[in-house]
Amino acid sequence: MTNKIVVCAYHNVGYRCLEELLAQGADVRLLFTHEDSPTEQIWFKSVRELAERHGIPYVTSDINASENRERVREIAPAFLLSFYYRNMIRPEVLELAARGALNLHGSYLPRYRGRVPVNWAVINGETETGATLHYMVEKPDAGEIVDRERVAIAFTDTAFDVFNKVTDAAVTVIGRAWPQLLAGTAPRIPMDLKAGNYCGGRKPEDGRIDWTKSAVQLYNLVRGVTHPYPGAFTHLGGQKVVIWQAWPHQGSGEPGRIVSAEPLLVGTGEGLLEIRSLQVENEAETDAAAFMEKLLPAVVRFE
Repeated sequence: MTNKIVVCAYHNVGYRCLEELLAQGADVRLLFTHEDSPTEQIWFKSVRELAERHGIPYVTSDINASENRERVREIAPAFLLSFYYRNMIRPEVLELAARGALNLHGSYLPRYRGRVPVNWAVINGETETGATLHYMVEKPDAGEIVDRERVAIAFTDTAFDVFNKVTDAAVTVIGRAWPQLLAGTAPRIPMDLKAGNYCGGRKPEDGRIDWTKSAVQLYNLVRGVTHPYPGAFTHLGGQKVVIWQAWPHQGSGEPGRIVSAEPLLVGTGEGLLEIRSLQVENEAETDAAAFMEKLLPAVVRFE
């Protein structure tokens, strides 16, 4: 039986998982990936460059397009594997993989199905997440589970820190599961959707700080969308200010009001938020001390 595969991949998870498959001698016949967006900060590795080095043909248009669907049909792959590919793959494409179509998701399913699961896990103050390999069905992140690996989230971790851990876990999962898939011995564990949750995508506007929330909640938001993501933001004196680094403290103060200059402490709905690094729109990022030196004395409240 042929074990030809088609891979859909992007981002660091896509790069590392494809790299692992190639190290195991996988017969990758075609890669679907994405063009980098000019509006997105590209801080991750290029799957296209990896494909080029290994002589793998690649396509950057949607796998669901009729001409691409026919290319997959002609290859007649045993498996279709998706690693952080951003397009939902339609059932008529999934069924072209004779032995199954599988996706690597960046959470410990069924928790955090859907978009940007790492950011959501950090924003919600979770203490663990993971990476899961599962069969793809029409409903997103809902098919049977093959393998998964837990990842701890430290209170000091940013989403970037956790994403790197999840990437390592994804490679571990693929490394274990691929030989089992080839041998036909991989498990198929039903997904209990009632035990999980689903999250939608996030836009930069979703990073707006609501000072009536607790200091811990705001700290989790800051670390959940800090570099290389767009950042959590507020306004001061009519100017947008991005908070890149913060820390929660006990204490009290009116939400949004600066209660201390050194350290820079701001009142919240519960507790105080220490701002350690921030950036006024169209200016360079700076620490709190330098920011306070330039702050107008009359401006004492974030909005």
